[in-house]
Amino acid sequence: MNEARKVFLKELTGTLYTLAKDVKVQIEFNPAFVQAYRLIGYENRMLQKEDFNNDKIDAGEIGIGHSVTALYEIIPVGVESNFVGKIDDLVFQEKEESEYTNKKDLGLFKIRYKNPESDVSKKIQFMISPKVTPLEKAENSSQFAIAVAEFGLLLKDSDYKKDASYKSVLRYAVLSKGQDIDGYRSEFINLVKTAKALDSSLVQK
Repeated sequence: MNEARKVFLKELTGTLYTLAKDVKVQIEFNPAFVQAYRLIGYENRMLQKEDFNNDKIDAGEIGIGHSVTALYEIIPVGVESNFVGKIDDLVFQEKEESEYTNKKDLGLFKIRYKNPESDVSKKIQFMISPKVTPLEKAENSSQFAIAVAEFGLLLKDSDYKKDASYKSVLRYAVLSKGQDIDGYRSEFINLVKTAKALDSSLVQK
Protein backbone atom coordinates (compact mmCIF):
# COMPACT_ATOMS: atom_id res chain seq x y z
CA MET A 1 0.00 0.00 0.00
CA ASN A 2 2.82 2.41 0.83
CA GLU A 3 4.50 1.73 -2.51
CA ALA A 4 1.23 2.23 -4.39
CA ARG A 5 0.64 5.53 -2.58
CA LYS A 6 4.19 6.64 -3.41
CA VAL A 7 3.89 5.79 -7.12
CA PHE A 8 0.34 6.91 -7.87
CA LEU A 9 -0.02 9.90 -5.55
CA LYS A 10 3.49 11.32 -5.17
CA GLU A 11 5.32 10.40 -8.37
CA LEU A 12 2.62 10.16 -11.02
CA THR A 13 2.51 13.86 -11.94
CA GLY A 14 6.28 13.95 -12.29
CA THR A 15 6.13 10.96 -14.61
CA LEU A 16 3.35 12.38 -16.77
CA TYR A 17 4.60 15.98 -16.99
CA THR A 18 8.18 16.54 -18.13
CA LEU A 19 9.90 19.80 -17.23
CA ALA A 20 13.18 19.07 -19.03
CA LYS A 21 14.37 16.27 -21.31
CA ASP A 22 17.81 14.94 -22.23
CA VAL A 23 19.26 16.39 -19.05
CA LYS A 24 23.04 16.03 -18.77
CA VAL A 25 25.40 17.11 -16.02
CA GLN A 26 29.15 17.60 -16.36
CA ILE A 27 31.70 18.75 -13.79
CA GLU A 28 35.24 19.92 -14.42
CA PHE A 29 37.33 19.84 -11.24
CA ASN A 30 40.13 22.32 -10.68
CA PRO A 31 43.47 20.45 -10.49
CA ALA A 32 44.70 23.12 -8.11
CA PHE A 33 42.36 21.58 -5.50
CA VAL A 34 41.50 18.06 -6.73
CA GLN A 35 44.03 15.40 -7.72
CA ALA A 36 41.50 12.60 -8.26
CA TYR A 37 37.75 12.02 -8.18
CA ARG A 38 35.11 9.41 -8.93
CA LEU A 39 31.39 9.49 -9.48
CA ILE A 40 29.54 7.27 -7.00
CA GLY A 41 26.98 5.15 -8.81
CA TYR A 42 25.48 5.86 -12.24
CA GLU A 43 27.79 3.25 -13.82
CA ASN A 44 25.06 2.36 -16.33
CA ARG A 45 24.24 6.01 -17.10
CA MET A 46 27.71 7.34 -17.91
CA LEU A 47 28.19 9.29 -21.13
CA GLN A 48 31.36 10.06 -23.02
CA LYS A 49 32.57 13.59 -22.27
CA GLU A 50 32.03 14.65 -25.88
CA ASP A 51 28.37 13.54 -25.65
CA PHE A 52 27.60 16.47 -23.35
CA ASN A 53 27.35 18.92 -26.27
CA ASN A 54 25.81 16.44 -28.70
CA ASP A 55 22.05 17.05 -28.90
CA LYS A 56 21.60 13.75 -30.74
CA ILE A 57 22.55 11.80 -27.62
CA ASP A 58 19.57 10.92 -25.44
CA ALA A 59 19.69 11.43 -21.69
CA GLY A 60 17.32 11.45 -18.72
CA GLU A 61 14.12 13.38 -18.14
CA ILE A 62 13.19 15.48 -15.13
CA GLY A 63 9.52 15.67 -14.20
CA ILE A 64 7.51 17.88 -11.86
CA GLY A 65 8.64 17.40 -8.26
CA HIS A 66 11.61 15.22 -9.23
CA SER A 67 15.18 15.81 -8.16
CA VAL A 68 18.48 14.10 -8.96
CA THR A 69 21.53 13.82 -6.71
CA ALA A 70 25.04 13.09 -7.98
CA LEU A 71 27.77 12.35 -5.45
CA TYR A 72 31.48 12.61 -6.14
CA GLU A 73 34.30 11.41 -3.94
CA ILE A 74 37.30 13.68 -4.34
CA ILE A 75 40.90 13.38 -3.17
CA PRO A 76 42.36 16.84 -2.46
CA VAL A 77 45.79 17.80 -3.69
CA GLY A 78 48.47 16.73 -1.21
CA VAL A 79 46.46 13.86 0.29
CA GLU A 80 48.00 10.42 -0.18
CA SER A 81 45.71 7.67 -1.43
CA ASN A 82 46.10 4.09 -2.59
CA PHE A 83 43.66 4.84 -5.41
CA VAL A 84 45.72 7.62 -7.00
CA GLY A 85 48.18 6.38 -9.60
CA LYS A 86 51.35 8.06 -10.86
CA ILE A 87 51.45 9.06 -14.51
CA ASP A 88 54.54 9.91 -16.53
CA ASP A 89 55.19 13.46 -17.67
CA LEU A 90 53.93 14.32 -21.14
CA VAL A 91 56.56 14.19 -23.89
CA PHE A 92 54.87 15.38 -27.09
CA GLN A 93 52.72 18.16 -25.69
CA GLU A 94 53.09 20.82 -23.08
CA LYS A 95 50.86 20.90 -20.05
CA GLU A 96 48.72 23.99 -20.30
CA GLU A 97 46.64 25.39 -17.47
CA SER A 98 42.90 25.53 -18.08
CA GLU A 99 41.20 28.89 -17.83
CA TYR A 100 39.42 27.47 -14.78
CA THR A 101 42.63 26.43 -13.04
CA ASN A 102 42.75 29.09 -10.37
CA LYS A 103 43.04 29.35 -6.65
CA LYS A 104 39.47 30.28 -5.80
CA ASP A 105 37.10 27.79 -7.49
CA LEU A 106 36.85 24.06 -6.82
CA GLY A 107 35.44 23.39 -10.26
CA LEU A 108 32.93 24.20 -12.96
CA PHE A 109 29.41 22.73 -12.90
CA LYS A 110 27.51 22.50 -16.20
CA ILE A 111 24.01 21.27 -16.93
CA ARG A 112 22.50 20.94 -20.39
CA TYR A 113 18.81 20.30 -21.06
CA LYS A 114 16.07 20.65 -23.66
CA ASN A 115 12.63 22.10 -23.19
CA PRO A 116 9.97 19.38 -23.64
CA GLU A 117 8.96 20.68 -27.09
CA SER A 118 12.47 21.50 -28.35
CA ASP A 119 15.30 19.55 -29.94
CA VAL A 120 17.91 22.20 -29.19
CA SER A 121 19.55 22.17 -25.77
CA LYS A 122 20.33 25.01 -23.41
CA LYS A 123 23.29 25.19 -21.05
CA ILE A 124 23.64 26.58 -17.54
CA GLN A 125 26.98 26.74 -15.76
CA PHE A 126 28.46 28.16 -12.59
CA MET A 127 31.58 27.85 -10.46
CA ILE A 128 31.75 25.58 -7.41
CA SER A 129 33.02 27.10 -4.17
CA PRO A 130 35.84 25.24 -2.38
CA LYS A 131 34.22 26.00 0.97
CA VAL A 132 33.88 22.81 3.01
CA THR A 133 30.83 22.13 5.17
CA PRO A 134 31.17 19.38 7.82
CA LEU A 135 28.67 16.60 7.21
CA GLU A 136 27.14 17.14 10.66
CA LYS A 137 26.20 20.69 9.60
CA ALA A 138 25.07 19.85 6.06
CA GLU A 139 21.45 19.99 4.95
CA ASN A 140 19.25 17.00 5.80
CA SER A 141 18.98 16.03 2.14
CA SER A 142 22.79 15.89 1.81
CA GLN A 143 23.21 13.86 4.98
CA PHE A 144 20.56 11.40 3.89
CA ALA A 145 22.09 11.05 0.41
CA ILE A 146 25.47 10.27 1.99
CA ALA A 147 23.84 7.62 4.21
CA VAL A 148 22.20 5.97 1.19
CA ALA A 149 25.48 6.01 -0.78
CA GLU A 150 27.41 4.53 2.15
CA PHE A 151 24.79 1.78 2.47
CA GLY A 152 25.27 0.99 -1.21
CA LEU A 153 29.04 0.65 -0.72
CA LEU A 154 28.43 -1.83 2.09
CA LEU A 155 25.95 -3.90 0.09
CA LYS A 156 28.37 -4.09 -2.86
CA ASP A 157 31.35 -4.72 -0.57
CA SER A 158 33.03 -1.99 -2.60
CA ASP A 159 36.80 -1.56 -2.72
CA TYR A 160 36.14 2.07 -1.83
CA LYS A 161 34.11 1.47 1.34
CA LYS A 162 37.11 1.97 3.69
CA ASP A 163 35.62 2.84 7.12
CA ALA A 164 31.97 2.62 6.02
CA SER A 165 29.74 0.87 8.56
CA TYR A 166 26.08 0.24 9.33
CA LYS A 167 26.56 2.30 12.47
CA SER A 168 27.64 5.29 10.40
CA VAL A 169 24.78 4.80 7.92
CA LEU A 170 22.21 4.69 10.71
CA ARG A 171 23.74 7.70 12.44
CA TYR A 172 23.35 10.02 9.46
CA ALA A 173 20.05 8.49 8.33
CA VAL A 174 18.51 9.10 11.77
CA LEU A 175 20.16 12.54 12.02
CA SER A 176 18.63 13.59 8.68
CA LYS A 177 15.23 11.95 9.12
CA GLY A 178 13.43 15.25 9.71
CA GLN A 179 9.64 15.29 9.71
CA ASP A 180 9.51 12.42 7.21
CA ILE A 181 5.84 13.00 6.42
CA ASP A 182 5.65 10.14 3.91
CA GLY A 183 7.73 7.74 5.98
CA TYR A 184 10.28 7.01 3.23
CA ARG A 185 13.31 7.73 5.39
CA SER A 186 11.94 5.67 8.27
CA GLU A 187 11.50 2.80 5.82
CA PHE A 188 15.14 3.18 4.75
CA ILE A 189 16.31 3.17 8.38
CA ASN A 190 14.40 -0.06 9.02
CA LEU A 191 15.94 -1.56 5.88
CA VAL A 192 19.45 -0.73 7.11
CA LYS A 193 18.70 -2.25 10.53
CA THR A 194 17.49 -5.43 8.84
CA ALA A 195 20.61 -5.60 6.65
CA LYS A 196 22.81 -5.06 9.70
CA ALA A 197 21.08 -7.89 11.58
CA LEU A 198 21.37 -10.24 8.60
CA ASP A 199 25.04 -9.36 8.13
CA SER A 200 25.77 -10.01 11.81
CA SER A 201 24.02 -13.40 11.71
CA LEU A 202 25.96 -14.45 8.62
CA VAL A 203 29.26 -13.48 10.25
CA GLN A 204 28.39 -15.51 13.36
CA LYS A 205 27.59 -18.58 11.26
